[in-house]
This record gives sequence, C-alpha cells and structure tokens, in this order.
Amino acid sequence: MRLLLQRVSRAEVRVDGRITGRIGTGFLLLVGYTHADTEAQNTWMADKVAGLRLFGDAEGKMNLALADVGGAVLVVSQFTLYGDAEKGRRPSFVDAARPEVAIPLYEGFLRLLRERGLTVETGEFGAMMDVELVNDGPVTLWLER
Repeated sequence: MRLLLQRVSRAEVRVDGRITGRIGTGFLLLVGYTHADTEAQNTWMADKVAGLRLFGDAEGKMNLALADVGGAVLVVSQFTLYGDAEKGRRPSFVDAARPEVAIPLYEGFLRLLRERGLTVETGEFGAMMDVELVNDGPVTLWLER
C-alpha cells in the first residue's frame, strides 16, 4: 500500500463536474494498492494517518493530530502510485492491484478511518477525477507499508 499525504487547508474532488468530496483543514490522501496488499496494511495505515501529529500547536510545533484540529481526510484512489517509469517513456502499471483486489481494500481503508473517528470524504474509485487543493504549508509525506 502506498499513500501520498498532503496537509491541506482545503481540498475537493470532482467527477464529471460534480463534487464527490470536499474538506477544509485536513489531509488529502492519494492511495494505491498492489497485488499482495492485505487488510493488515490498511489497519497500519489508518492508525498512522489518524495519529500523525502534523498540525502546529500554540508554539508552532507539529504536535497536533487531525482530531485535535477538527480535521478531515479526503481519500482518492490512485493506482498510478504503482507506476514504474524506470525503463522507456511510458510507465508500466503491472504492480498496481486490479480493481477486484483494490476496491475491497480501498473500501476497507475508508471504513477503518471512519472507525477511528475521522471525517472521511472520497473521490470515486476508477473514475477520471479532478482534484483541487490548497496546501497548508509544505507538508507532504510518502507512506508505504
């Protein structure tokens, strides 16, 4: 499981001009799966996302988690996180999980985030999505499990 996390002050995702998810303060999560991923990766990642202290406290130190700031997550499926562009000019996506594997994992991840008390908005799995965000500082993390 690969996840690109961006701390945002605002983010939304649209499919065919229709907004499917929108958040204010929080994390935009681009999530991709490979063939061998299991619910164990989802559980680890949900715990990690819920517990990460990436928001500034009264002294400006990153000491606050999503729950501390009333933040939310916008989760967008992103199979291209498993793109391999080492050879040639067109990336290979053979490492990305097929939908029959990825969809149940993606839905399970959303459920686990909600079980941890997070407000969760989403894109639409497999759709062509337009994602718009406003960064909240230069905070971008690559997480993999």
